[in-house]
Amino acid sequence: MMQKKRERVIMLIDCQSFYATVEKVAHPQYKHRPVVVAGDPERRSGIILAACPIAKSYGVTTAEPLGQAMAKCPDLVIVRPRMEEYIRVSLQITSIYNSFTDLVEPYSIDEQHLDVTGTVHLFGGNAAAMAAAIQQRVLRETGVRIRVGIGGNKVLSKMACDLFAKKNESGVFELRTDKLADTLWPLHVSKLFMVGRRMTRHLEAMGVHTIGELAKTPLAVLRRRWGVNGEVLWRIANGIDDSPVSVATHHTQKEIGHHMTLPRDYMSLEELKVPLQELTELVCQRARAKSVMGNVVSVSCRGADFDHPTGFHRQRKLDNATYVAAAMYKTVMELFQAHWDGMPVRSIGVSLGGLVSDQVVQLAWFDPYEEQLALERVTDQIKARYGNTAIMRASSVTHSGQARDRAGKIGGHYK
Repeated sequence: MMQKKRERVIMLIDCQSFYATVEKVAHPQYKHRPVVVAGDPERRSGIILAACPIAKSYGVTTAEPLGQAMAKCPDLVIVRPRMEEYIRVSLQITSIYNSFTDLVEPYSIDEQHLDVTGTVHLFGGNAAAMAAAIQQRVLRETGVRIRVGIGGNKVLSKMACDLFAKKNESGVFELRTDKLADTLWPLHVSKLFMVGRRMTRHLEAMGVHTIGELAKTPLAVLRRRWGVNGEVLWRIANGIDDSPVSVATHHTQKEIGHHMTLPRDYMSLEELKVPLQELTELVCQRARAKSVMGNVVSVSCRGADFDHPTGFHRQRKLDNATYVAAAMYKTVMELFQAHWDGMPVRSIGVSLGGLVSDQVVQLAWFDPYEEQLALERVTDQIKARYGNTAIMRASSVTHSGQARDRAGKIGGHYK
C-alpha cells in the first residue's frame, strides 16, 4: 500500500521595518519617535532605506527622497545606516530559525524561507503555533518583530506574508491551496507576486483584473502571449510551486558585479572613466578572491533625469575568460562609449558573468596577461592586509573618484 505523500509546510518570515527596528532597539530614547534609516542627505543616496511604523503613519515610504519624507514628518529622526550591525542581527535571527529547522533559505537580509515539514509535529502539527513560538523567541532575543506567511510551497508562503500576515494583528497567516478562491483570487491582479505595473496594464488590457481571472485564463493563451513567463504567472496565480527550500541556493554565483549611485551628475566621459575603472577593479578583485573568471562583461548606466530616465544595459562575450582588470576595463569602456547618449549620468554598474574556474587559462603569444595578473595579485594582498584604500590609482583621489568613499561602506551603504 502506497504511503500518502506528506504535504509540505513552508514559512516566509519577514522582519518588520528591519533596519529601523534595529536602530530603535539600540536607541531606546527613540521608542515613541518616527524613525527612518537613510543615507547622507547631502548625497544623492539620501533616500529612505527603512521607516518604522510610526514614521509610516505619516505617509513616509521606503525608497522616497529624504527631503520628501521630512516634508511629511518634520519631527523625523534620521539615523545613518549601519550595515555591519544589520548583517550581525540578521545572522543572529538566522541562527534562531536554524534551531527550529535545518532548512533555512535566505531571500533577503530580512526575509527567509523555512521548510518546517519535518519539525512542525513538535508543535502538535500546528504551523500557526510554531510561527508564534518563533515570533516570541526572535522578539525576546533581538527586539525585532517578525511576520510569518505559511503555505504549502514558497510562493504561497511569500504571498501569505506580503498580502495577509503584514496586515493582521497576529502577524501570522496561512494561505491554503483549497482556500485560494476565498482569499487570494478576489484580489486585484497587481497584488500577485511577480506582477509589476507594466504587466498589470497588459493583463487589464486582456480583461484580466483579478488574480482569480488570471488563474482561470487558459494556460495556452498565456503561453502564446508571454511564453514561459506566461506559464509562471499562471502557476503563481494557482498557487503552484515545486521549488525546494535549499540552504545552498545562493552558494553558486552566476555573476559578480558592483553598482554605484554617483554623488552628483557626471557630465563628461573623462570623469566617468574614473568610477568605471574603480568598479571594474572591485569586480575583478572579488573574482580573483573566489578563484573564478568570467567571459561576459556587462555595463549599465542610468541618466540623471528622474522623471524621464535614460540609460542602457549592454553586455559582450569575451573570446577568453578573464579576471584581470586591465583586460576587462578595455571592454567596459568600449561598451560604455558605444551606448552612452552623452547625457548626464546618475548611476553606473559593471559586472562579470559566465563564471568559470580559474584553473584553466587560455594564454596567447605576446599577451601581457601573466604580468598584469601578477601585479593585480600583489595589490590584492596589500588591500587584504591594510584595506582597499592602502593602494589606489591617482585618479581615485580626484573629484571624480569614489573608491575612498566606498571603502567605508558595505553594498554602497555605511558600515
